[in-house]
Amino acid sequence: MLTRRLVLLAAGLVVAGTFAAQAQQAKYVAKIGHLEAATQPRHKGLEKVAALVKERTNGEVEFQLYPNSQLGNARQMVEGAQLGSSEGTVMPAAFLGGFNPAVSVLDIPFIMPEDRAKSQALREGPFGQAILDSFKKRGLVAIAIWPNGRKSITSAKPLDNVDSFKGQKFRVMDSRILIEQFAGVGAAAISIPFGELYTALQTGVVDGQENPLDTISTMKYYEVQKELVVSNHGAMEDIVLFNPAWWESLPEGHRDVIVKAFLEVRPQVETLKEEVQSLAFNQIKDAGLKVRVLGDQERAEWRARMFPPARDAYLERAGAEGKALMEIYEAEAKKLGITN
Repeated sequence: MLTRRLVLLAAGLVVAGTFAAQAQQAKYVAKIGHLEAATQPRHKGLEKVAALVKERTNGEVEFQLYPNSQLGNARQMVEGAQLGSSEGTVMPAAFLGGFNPAVSVLDIPFIMPEDRAKSQALREGPFGQAILDSFKKRGLVAIAIWPNGRKSITSAKPLDNVDSFKGQKFRVMDSRILIEQFAGVGAAAISIPFGELYTALQTGVVDGQENPLDTISTMKYYEVQKELVVSNHGAMEDIVLFNPAWWESLPEGHRDVIVKAFLEVRPQVETLKEEVQSLAFNQIKDAGLKVRVLGDQERAEWRARMFPPARDAYLERAGAEGKALMEIYEAEAKKLGITN
């Protein structure tokens, strides 16, 4: 009889412990949506962050991840984080300019240098912090900037040097900054929806386009293009955003854990992205495209022509806030010895 009572008592303790753990895990739950598939570096990085946060908060904070636009398109996910229908999102800066013109500084070509350590110094220093702070008055809490690859350029026409751009037409996202980027090298730029790009290349509506290598490979643009220049001119940066009310509901210690986890996992995400880019490069090359990698001297020539008009377009749109942000960037770039 005593043994039976002990068994029942033990079982009761296990059940009670399970309910207690479940209650603890559910104390601070964050639904976090993003655009990429679950197989992509952004999601794999988020899985690592979620595991670290759960462990280091003793199960009190749980991230529920929704990849592949399960919570809506880019606008819907950002608005969800603003209004509280979800708790967070990790969104490319290129999709955030409509909410926050200041963040479009990251659309400027060559804003991030080739040197990965210097790029990270920009993200973690005053420049990166100013970008994060700019989201406060837009009803969002931004806590980190994650790299998500660099853009390169393809065309159906020659791209032998910077003068080869003259007279060509390139597809860009709907951004005056990117239009002026191409105007700086004598090319025209047209805003075309991403889903229509392959057909636009195939039919000659545009001669070329800019995207990360893995996008070029996945979307098979190499089937309708002849040349690739690995330019790394455009930084694809992700902004980690949270709903302010949810964020403020967390104990300060838990907020610190989350921020540190995103910073800790960042290098792993960058490494994963570089591995994917390397595989894509080989696939594009094997497809028969003429491939060039931009050297330092030519990179400086491209930057000298593309950066100023794109910067001016940014300043015109972002006003005084943008001017202040560019001044911070220029000061930090000078300290870091960034010239291209």
